[in-house]
Amino acid sequence: GALLALNKPPGLPVLGQSGELSLDVLLPALRRRLGLSAELHVVKAPAREYSGLVLLSSCYHTTKTLQQFFTNARQRGQYPATYRAITVGVPAETEGEIRTGLRWQQQGDTAVVVPVPAPGRRSMARKEVKSTLTHYRVLGAKGGCALLQLQPKTAFPEQLQVHLTLLLCPALGDHEHSSRVGRVLGVPFLLTPEATPSRTQVLDKELLSRLGLSPQQIHKLPLHIHLQELVLP
Repeated sequence: GALLALNKPPGLPVLGQSGELSLDVLLPALRRRLGLSAELHVVKAPAREYSGLVLLSSCYHTTKTLQQFFTNARQRGQYPATYRAITVGVPAETEGEIRTGLRWQQQGDTAVVVPVPAPGRRSMARKEVKSTLTHYRVLGAKGGCALLQLQPKTAFPEQLQVHLTLLLCPALGDHEHSSRVGRVLGVPFLLTPEATPSRTQVLDKELLSRLGLSPQQIHKLPLHIHLQELVLP
């Protein structure tokens, strides 16, 4: 009917800056190629850094109905969106929930998302901090890496990356938050965001060899978080 699904590569934003390639810029060409008379709207799409399922609609009413459904589902504690992620490190528990407050924090010239383990009522009421929740399940593990299923109940920028660092298992290709997980004699531990500026992810020689990458190529490694499934009413 009115719905169209695409598989988005990592690095492609939904709305780009002027002159930047984005999904929104590509929609008119896609519409012409498919011979559609109506404009296409984005119903649901993963963030710029993620890959995966993009849901489009050629009906404005359908778009609004589905967007409201996704909002209501999260409020009811349901998980309409399911992601997959490859992590560097294997969670101690095979299944569980990650709960934390998240907020934006200024670090130098940039704003970064940081966890707030015990947010106060005032900061929550002023919406300075948002309570976030992600359910995770380990689907497989090998060679010090894991394949995880992630179901976020809340929506906050970079939520999944931050939650994975709190598990001490940052996503493969996370050059933003992985530096917050340090290691001493192979044992991971959490570092404060203030003490760990963002940098290219550090991977051991064995993993680099399995990926077929040199140390100089790591910065090109994309974020391995993928929007796998959307449940529709």
